[in-house]
Amino acid sequence: MAPTDPDRKALDFEGDPRASRSTWAAAVILLAVLAWMVSGFVLPGEEAPTAERGALPAPVSVATRTSTAAPVTLFFQAEGQAQPDRDTAIRAEAAGEVSEVLIAKGADVGKGDLIARLDTGQAEADLNRASRELERAQREFDNATALLERGVATADRVAQARATLAAAEAQVVETEEALRDARIVAPFAGRIENLSLDAGEFVSAGAEVGRIVDNRPLTVALQVPQQALNQVRNGQIAQIAFITGETREGTVSFVGTSASTDTRTFLAEIDVPNADGAIPAGISAEIRIPTGEANAHFISPSIVSLSPSGEIGVKVVEDGLVRFHTIEIARAEIDGIWVTGLPDTVELITVGQGFVRDGEAVRTRAEIATGGGAGDATTEATQ
Repeated sequence: MAPTDPDRKALDFEGDPRASRSTWAAAVILLAVLAWMVSGFVLPGEEAPTAERGALPAPVSVATRTSTAAPVTLFFQAEGQAQPDRDTAIRAEAAGEVSEVLIAKGADVGKGDLIARLDTGQAEADLNRASRELERAQREFDNATALLERGVATADRVAQARATLAAAEAQVVETEEALRDARIVAPFAGRIENLSLDAGEFVSAGAEVGRIVDNRPLTVALQVPQQALNQVRNGQIAQIAFITGETREGTVSFVGTSASTDTRTFLAEIDVPNADGAIPAGISAEIRIPTGEANAHFISPSIVSLSPSGEIGVKVVEDGLVRFHTIEIARAEIDGIWVTGLPDTVELITVGQGFVRDGEAVRTRAEIATGGGAGDATTEATQ
């Protein structure tokens, strides 16, 4: 350490008036800060009138609407596809060259109408030869029979003549059939959807040359889920709305009894009148089948809630308390849904249902209707 300077003196504030003033100033500031910190207890500020300290908060205010159940028709709804009543290939029954085509693709035909004709020269020649042979066999049989009656011929000769006659008759029938097979005709009344024939073209026996469709009536096919199978029965009237805008009434004609292994659904078919043929086959259709009636409430989907366990339902007010009721959707409309599972008359919470829980006390006020459909509510409400 450095040696102490014997000439240096220690600082001494005694008797210094400025040091005294600093001490008093620090004390005043400290007292002011302490007074400010406790001023809330000593001099409480002005407060708005409130409930006494420790009182429970006021119940939440919600908007409600009284709803009364009404009878509503229940429907089974599904998507389907229009199918023709009959749709089959047109085939050539014989081989030969096409000599004439009388019908164009897209034409309406009746049963048995001639569509095209094959060359019949060979068939006609075969028929003429078979006819001559039949005449000869007939004369031979007649002569043998006459000789047998006079005792000149034997029974064996007559039997041989009879066999020859039968063979000649069969040959005539065969050649007549071949001549008929040279004509390609419509198997039933319908519309020619496809025709691939040209004059001079050679076709083989059994070759597909076209397609004919009968959509009078139509058959609308749909798949019925297994849980709804007991709702669809033969003879029920169905309302069909086609994607083209056409609407028709049909009759359920078939309900399957074996489910598809892939979808676990059952095939059902509905016969739909289409006498004018205006509705084409293959288009989509929406199907509604009335299945009965039930008392239901019409509500807006916006008031539907989920319970803690994941069930869908609505919140209502009963005796000043919130109650959660599970619901089932019975029918859907454009501006709302019909639901079951509620009492006949309930006070539905339409505004504020997201801020209250089951069992909570609430204050109610009537909703302000907006005219947007039953069950709708605005974000404003009146007392």
